[in-house]
Amino acid sequence: MTGQHTTGLSIGQVAERTGLSVHALRFYERQELLPTPVHRQGERRVYTEADLEWLTICVSLRASGMPVDQIRRYTELVRDGDGNETERLELLREHEARVLDRLAELSRALELTRYKIGMYERHLAAGTADTLWNPHHAGAAPDDDGGPVSCTAAPRADEVGAADR
Repeated sequence: MTGQHTTGLSIGQVAERTGLSVHALRFYERQELLPTPVHRQGERRVYTEADLEWLTICVSLRASGMPVDQIRRYTELVRDGDGNETERLELLREHEARVLDRLAELSRALELTRYKIGMYERHLAAGTADTLWNPHHAGAAPDDDGGPVSCTAAPRADEVGAADR
């Protein structure tokens, strides 16, 4: 092969380097999520390192929860060139706020999960696992302090010892 794109990347190489499937790469192309059209040599797609870098950004934005339509909007702004940087920044700041909200939600879920793990570990070690809360039995079993074992919420940080975290 001759021409300027002979050193480009095949769709399979890009899939391997980005972790995206070939199907996903074609989807990204159809959704116009690349700032420039993918070059072709005959029927074969040929990607550049710049395409790969852009796809890496898109994968990160998507993995962090940015909807495809917002990635498309961001791509359009980049494609349009200079003069819309403020709009790009605003779009990214809005996404950042959503990611931070999600991280806080995940942190609370992780706290509860760790609390429950600690509770199960303590009860299993003490041979009292059969006293854990069971939805098929009336009421909740007492915890180490004699109160009912909560099944839905971890105690506040000031209520839990270091071993419970």
